[in-house]
Amino acid sequence: MKRRTPPDSPLLFDTAPLVPDFRLELKARKAGHWPVAGADEAGRGPLAGPVVAAAVILDPKRIPEGLNDSKQLSAQRREELFVQILATATVSIASSSSTRIDETDIRKASLDAMRRAICSLAIPASYVLTDGLDVPPGLDCPGQAVVKGDARSISIAAASIVAKVTRDRMMARAHAVFPDYGFAAHAGYGTAQHRAGIEKHGPCSLHRMSFRPLRKGDDGPETDELIPE
Repeated sequence: MKRRTPPDSPLLFDTAPLVPDFRLELKARKAGHWPVAGADEAGRGPLAGPVVAAAVILDPKRIPEGLNDSKQLSAQRREELFVQILATATVSIASSSSTRIDETDIRKASLDAMRRAICSLAIPASYVLTDGLDVPPGLDCPGQAVVKGDARSISIAAASIVAKVTRDRMMARAHAVFPDYGFAAHAGYGTAQHRAGIEKHGPCSLHRMSFRPLRKGDDGPETDELIPE
């Protein structure tokens, strides 16, 4: 019997990008849970502005084509899908302000916004799929935290798009009130333009004073995350 030698290149499925699908939702449905909501947030890393969460219950018969992790989509495509999601799905949105973030912490503020979004759905969810490591406490239904959920669950992907577009629009409006920081360009992330604005004008009421470099010392959260498109 001829032995096969191991390949000298990595397996393709180890490096191929994830594509969200409806399998987790159907698994929950098979277990007796329906409808299933996907939930995600946008804005954990910025130096300014709220963290925004969205919860989405998709209609299996009217799922918009091209749903994906919001970070994998262009701004124009996100806007197009945002409109389609709102027209075909049950959607709820909630946010936690920079004040709330400073009073608690970014994790608690994010989970609280996600909880409020889920609990405010016009159609109560029987089960929830959330992006990340945590299911928000205080829900009226069971849930499952899904690592890289926005790349695995199409419902979470839809929520990521709604949260991202909503927050970007909020920060564009904030730019009209606080034009010295360039919020419309970077949505509050720690770009060179934003840091220069803080250096010249000082922080405004939208800034998260518990985040470095706004918080003096070494015990504030780091914010050197990749800046999304």
